[in-house]
Amino acid sequence: MAVIKMNFLSQALNMQTNITVVLPTFSFADSMEGIGASYLPGMKYQVLYLLHGGMGDDSDYVNFTNIVRYADKHKLAVVMPAANNSSYTDYDGTDFYTYISEELPKLCETMFPVSSQREDTFIGGLSMGSHGAMKIAMNHPERFAAVLLMSGASYRPGVPSVVKTVDGTFHFDVDIAVPLKSSLQAKLDDPEYIRDTVNDVYSIARRNAQEGKRLPTVFIRVGDCDHALYRTIQAEKDLKEWGYDTRMEIVPGKGHDWDFWDESLRIAISGWLPLRHQAIYPQNEKTEENK
Repeated sequence: MAVIKMNFLSQALNMQTNITVVLPTFSFADSMEGIGASYLPGMKYQVLYLLHGGMGDDSDYVNFTNIVRYADKHKLAVVMPAANNSSYTDYDGTDFYTYISEELPKLCETMFPVSSQREDTFIGGLSMGSHGAMKIAMNHPERFAAVLLMSGASYRPGVPSVVKTVDGTFHFDVDIAVPLKSSLQAKLDDPEYIRDTVNDVYSIARRNAQEGKRLPTVFIRVGDCDHALYRTIQAEKDLKEWGYDTRMEIVPGKGHDWDFWDESLRIAISGWLPLRHQAIYPQNEKTEENK
């Protein structure tokens, strides 16, 4: 398994930025199973663009989960960009939405052996990253076969953070995400600001279904002790009503933490996402084990 840390100048961001990329290679597990290495020109991997949460960066998943091991086992490339506390939004001259949705895929498809085909391309994220993943997937349904939302969904004006109490009721908590409160968040909470823009995610999602576009499958996992539970439930309810293929799991006793997100990644990569679990070889080429 190769773990690549790359720094480069982003045109969309007008600054240097980091990405961490995980690429499968011949592994010890392969050798134990008698699988020989088959590196052929033109081979590619399915790819998951994996977005971090608030106050995180591109190193979070490598530091706090087993994403490297999961990706290696299932022959999946994983691209993890850094996006500050941007909510994956173009704002104030720093275009993180454009960077993640347009510039980053072009860069990766040029520099790394990742597939550009829709059936091989997925996006996911946790917390703030779930907002970004859903936003990008709904604005580009032609490019993503599936989206993974962990502990959240895209922001929507009028749907504040809530927490679940021990008796099963919900109560609103306007201070739950104080560290992330900003002028940008205030904008995203304004219906007039997001109207007719890429930030109007739910209107776009509904219109995609009405227009008969190919819709990504939506996988959602959230704990019943998570402050994002209410927003997540509402998102899944609407998406399913509009015709999206959704799979949601609400996990008892789980909150907003890395143990839960690591478990969610393992479940998604091992079973939920439509993975080949092997490299994609050029047509008419055969791997050593299939000769």
